[in-house]
Amino acid sequence: MFKPIKLFALALCAAVVSSCELNLLDNPNAVTAANTDINYLLSQIELNYAGQRAGGITPTTLSHFNQLTDPTMRLVRMLNAGAAIYDNAVTPGSTDGAWTTAYAGILNDVKTIIPLAERGELFVHAGIARTIRASVMANMVDVFGDVPFTEALNPENFNPKTDGGATIYTAAIADLDKAIENFNARSRAGATGDLFYGGTADSWIRVANTLKLKMLLNRRLIDKAGATSGINSLITGDKLISTAAQNFTFKFGSNLTNPDTRHPRYAGQYSPTGGGDYQSNSYMGTMYDSKGFPDPRMRYYFYRQVVRNPTDVNALRCITNQRPSHYGPNDVFCLPTTVGYWGRDHLSNEGIPPDGLLRTAWGLYPAGGLYDNDAGRPVSLGAGAGGAGIHPIMMRSFVDFMLAEAALELGTTGNPRALLKSAIEKSMADVRAFALATTEAGKIATFEGDQKIVWADQVTRYVNQVLTTYDAATTNDARLNIIATEYWLALYGNGIEAYNLYRRTGKPANQQPALDPNPGVFVRSFYYPTSFIARNANAKQKANVSVPVFWDNNPATLTR
Repeated sequence: MFKPIKLFALALCAAVVSSCELNLLDNPNAVTAANTDINYLLSQIELNYAGQRAGGITPTTLSHFNQLTDPTMRLVRMLNAGAAIYDNAVTPGSTDGAWTTAYAGILNDVKTIIPLAERGELFVHAGIARTIRASVMANMVDVFGDVPFTEALNPENFNPKTDGGATIYTAAIADLDKAIENFNARSRAGATGDLFYGGTADSWIRVANTLKLKMLLNRRLIDKAGATSGINSLITGDKLISTAAQNFTFKFGSNLTNPDTRHPRYAGQYSPTGGGDYQSNSYMGTMYDSKGFPDPRMRYYFYRQVVRNPTDVNALRCITNQRPSHYGPNDVFCLPTTVGYWGRDHLSNEGIPPDGLLRTAWGLYPAGGLYDNDAGRPVSLGAGAGGAGIHPIMMRSFVDFMLAEAALELGTTGNPRALLKSAIEKSMADVRAFALATTEAGKIATFEGDQKIVWADQVTRYVNQVLTTYDAATTNDARLNIIATEYWLALYGNGIEAYNLYRRTGKPANQQPALDPNPGVFVRSFYYPTSFIARNANAKQKANVSVPVFWDNNPATLTR
């Protein structure tokens, strides 16, 4: 269930510190059991995990989720990656903020809050903290590989050694099991300040189980039997995210300043001068014509500032360039459609022309921007839903896509085709429901009425097309590609799970190549941050980004 974030109240709490039982000399980023209010601390953990802290959208104010979902979206062609080769796509200096948020922020605060909560019999607080810690550690393993864990957060050890990713995964799953115990215990008081579910224990149990599902699925390549039995146990338990109200999302507001509560993607693009992200030509092209008709979600995902393709080479240089010789005949190049979708090709690092009010922008879902009704007008401050978007961390559709993959590849309980159908329908429904709950709802109704668009008919046509293709597939590899491609298209706004999917399956297959014919090896894990290498005597940088994480035993040629 969406719960509006109360950033204003939190900012006030931070300013009027005495009301939160903090001393004015205390550093709120180094809270201890003696100097903090437990409800404020829980809110801080959740904001660091998935919100946007007051102070803008610099790397130090972005959340754990956004700091990791940004580079991973770019690697899997959800957004343009502004580097010519993979080795420069995720540099050691670019991940310092993510490392600091995880260790100095979230994990340090979780270490403080759990004993406080358990002594006070505030077990929901403890369960939420454990669930978030498990998610953070799994994500850190998924992007960096081996990272500090057992020796981390020890104030007497400035050189913590790394632990194996498999060991950390095991500890994270145990943390989730302990969190579920917490949620099932009788708490002295509820976690009413919980920014996700208002302290509803059942919803958090489903989040914990769904995170276990994700981790077990990642492990399927190295532990088929364990993944199979573990996933079947979760299916039997019937406590996964399954309804719209249980979707694990973080909801943003539309406040501009003091504090800025807007979705960071909106804040970065909706301004008098535009700018911000370049969308991926590959992603938009797939959505526009891979089925023979546009994906119904396109008008929600993307907002076109122009509805005709550009003809000015000064605005878009590639329109006069020849298609690279290493591109195949079906690979999108330069412009993915004929109707104004304007992004960039994979690993394009060309300069920035004056196209800030021309390029395709983030739309209504998930960034809280504009619905695309063919208006073809530039973005502006406050336009659309004003930034009241969401971070889609774990959606009910994601669960069905993961279960479809597991049923196909592991033989777990369930029919892959039926789960695929359910997953697509849930994704469509959640995008639609989100949109109709925003200030753009009237615009959607007017446009669909004028164009005689029937949403249900669009969804039915789309689902039938996918299932026809699935039924025609003759191998499990082809069927997996269909499941993975549809999962990729439903994951817009969540690069973490798309990156896991891509390395786990090598799908979607036949992705748009990099512009450079020799971009180097695909990033199988990130370089360690500069701050970790420079300050830790036991830290050793990776030789290159081809080093896989522990659960990825695919060949080096898996991705391109």
